[in-house]
Parts: sequence; structure tokens; C-alpha cells
Amino acid sequence: MEKSKYQSYIEENKERFIEELLELLKIPSVSADSKFNSDTRRAAGYLKEKFEEAGVDKAEICETAGHPIVYAEKIIDPALPTVLVYGHYDVQPADPYELWDSPPFDPVIKDGKIFARGACDDKGQLYMHLKAFEAMMQNGGVFCNLKFMIEGEEEVGSDNLGVFVKNNRDKIAADVVLISDTSLISNDVPSITVGLRGLSYLEVEVVGPNRDLHSGRYGGAVANPVNVLCKMIASLHDEKNRITIPGFYDKVQELSKEERKKLNEAPFDLEEFKQDLGIKEVWGEEGYTTDERTGIRPTLDVNGIWGGYTGEGAKTVLPSKAFAKISMRLVPDQDSDEITGLFSTHFKSIAPEGVEVKVRPHHGGEPAVIPIDSVHYKAASAAFEETWGKTPVPTRDGGSIPVVSLFQRELGLDSVMLGFGLDSDNIHSPNEKYGVFNYLKGIETIISFLKHYADKGVE
Repeated sequence: MEKSKYQSYIEENKERFIEELLELLKIPSVSADSKFNSDTRRAAGYLKEKFEEAGVDKAEICETAGHPIVYAEKIIDPALPTVLVYGHYDVQPADPYELWDSPPFDPVIKDGKIFARGACDDKGQLYMHLKAFEAMMQNGGVFCNLKFMIEGEEEVGSDNLGVFVKNNRDKIAADVVLISDTSLISNDVPSITVGLRGLSYLEVEVVGPNRDLHSGRYGGAVANPVNVLCKMIASLHDEKNRITIPGFYDKVQELSKEERKKLNEAPFDLEEFKQDLGIKEVWGEEGYTTDERTGIRPTLDVNGIWGGYTGEGAKTVLPSKAFAKISMRLVPDQDSDEITGLFSTHFKSIAPEGVEVKVRPHHGGEPAVIPIDSVHYKAASAAFEETWGKTPVPTRDGGSIPVVSLFQRELGLDSVMLGFGLDSDNIHSPNEKYGVFNYLKGIETIISFLKHYADKGVE
């Protein structure tokens, strides 16, 4: 088949496209750690400059109470559909650095994959949109109006994005939101994410004696906050791995047998899954498959736990305090604020005498489900059929993108989640990576989506 002008342009410029992404990946834009604040701002400036070079009508850095938002637009005809592209330039902390095979902010390419923090989540995926825009501008122009809103706080809850959206409804008005921050089943089985779980993230603290104590002199006579915290956490699941917080499941949307059957038709190799993770058996809520546990069921997980002495050698101490970070993934129709409240009430209620418990919410987001009979989903499906030669499978992702529900609530807009990562890309983990093939093929597919969406119009 003869190459399209876009395929030719991407191929001719692929080395530059990759090099520009590597420059962005070198910037340690870690939103959760204030020591990286200047780098985070530098990443925003880099994107603004590249949008201007690509030919937008305007690009600007919009200040917030936290990290800035990069906004850019190209309006060719108000009568045409408008697509709002969302992405985030901030990244997760790279700790623990010692587990990386190469420095997280010194990107390298090995075996056709780009290794760096943010390679897939989300710098590699957001940068595809910028390069897709450039490719269109260099080959006849864009098919519809485009607006780009790239934030720097997705990894810490997007609190200031909500304020920005509410205060700039006219500025960012569109017909649909386009997001690349999800994954494919595989490069052989392309897919489109149509469901996301919500999130409630918090930190707990258990306080015992007013200072660290000698474990020989006081052990057995004073409540040990670490012991207590472990018991409390263990009690949050029953023998069927169901969460024991009263009211937790009250609003969980139960899928029909037909819906569950459809969900489980997506290709999935359980043995390959276990082998990839180096585990002997899967774990989770009784009565559900692995795909169901990660897509349509809520969860509660400890993301970190600490207290007492953790340095080299021994120190016989009974710690004064113990801490844990806990996240709960939520499904329709659970509400993150309500679940946070239920957790806080329950966790404090199970604390024994002799300790004080504090619960500090961090951030949250709501679950979202996107209809598959919409014009924008059909355009996304047609794009995959054109560029990958296969019809994509609709899937539900276990992760959370809180802005999807924000856009539904504040703008009345659905999102098209056109992601090109893979589950094996190690996002949020050491040795994060993103395939060069996926990066370049994603650019091509985004162009195809915009063409098909403009052709189909707006419902």
C-alpha cells in the first residue's frame, strides 16, 4: 500500500521527533517534590516553545496556585468541530533510583524502547499530539479546530486544573476531549479504553507513646504503633478479599452477566501475566476474573508503610509513630469524597486504646465510563482500522484519570482515550519505557482520528 503523506513525513522526521522527546524526558518535572519546581516550570516552557514552532495561533503558560498549565490553540473555522487535547507534563518520583538500569532522567533507547521516567506516562504520549499537529500543518493543515491543555499536576491530583477549567469554560470550549494516557492490550491487539476507575488517596498515622522507647524496657507494656497499624490494615480485607469498610460497596455498579462475558472476551493470557510479574498465583476478590478485578471492581491497597528504625544494622526501638499511604480504586457509582469519609470513620473506630489515629486525605477522582456508540468512539475505531489494520477492542482500565470525570461534570464533554502504552511499560516503576514503534504509530493514529472525527462531524 502506498504511504500517505503523513506516514512519509513521520518517517522522514522520526529521528528529530525522537530527539525532541528525549530532551523533554531529560527535564525532571516531578510535581510531588518541591525541589523539582524549577524543572517542572522548565518543562512547561519547553512545550510552549515547541507548540509555537509547530504553528499554533497562540501558546501561553497559564499560572495556577501550583504548577502552570500550557495552553495552545489552532482555530481554522468556528463552524468545524473542536477537539480539546489534554495531557500532563509532570511525572512520578523516580525513587528508588538504585533500581533503575539507567538514570531515570538520562533517557536511553534499548531494543526499540525509550527508557526514562515519563517516557510513557505521559510525556511520550502527550508529545505525539504535538508532532501529529506539526505533521498536519506541514502537509495541508489540520482537519478541525484544536486546543491543547497540558497540565503539570496530574500525578498529584489535578486540583488546580479543576479551578482552571471552571474559570476558563469559554476558552477551552470544545466538542470532545482527546487524551493519550492509557494503554493497549498489545501491539497485536489494539484497544480503546472506555472505562476508568476513580481514586481516593490518603495517609494514615498511628501515634503511641510521646517518644521512641527501648523495646526491652517497654515492649509488651506499651502499644507499638507499627504492630497496631499492621493489624488495622490487615483487618480491612476479609477472607474473601472483600473490603470490610461499612458502606463501601453500597453504590458499586454491578455489571450484568452479559456485560461481564463481553469484558472477558478481551484477549488475556493468565500464565503469561503471572510469568511477566514473577508470581505463582494471582490474588483478589473472590468470584471475579483478573480482568474484572482490575477493571470493574474497587480495591484498597497500601502504597507505602513505615515507622521505627529502618537503617542498617539493629536498633531495638519501640517507635512512637507509624505511617502508611493507602489508595482505593473506585468504580461507578462510588464517590471519592464519600469513600474517603467512610474510610476515615472506620479506620479511627478500629483503633485500640493506647494509640491515636490521624487520617489525612491527599487527592481523589471519580470513575468514568465512555459510550461506544458515539461519533468520537467510532472515529477512534476507524483510525485504528486505518493505521493498524485491525478493529480495536473496547476495554476498561484499572487506573484513574480524574480529569475525565471532571470534563464530563464541568464541560459536559466525553473523552476519547486514545492511548498507546503497554502494561509492560513500567509506569510509576523503575525502568519505565515506551516503544519507539508506539510513539511513531501513535502520531499517525492521532492524525487519522482527527480526520475521521472531522468527517463524521458532531452528534
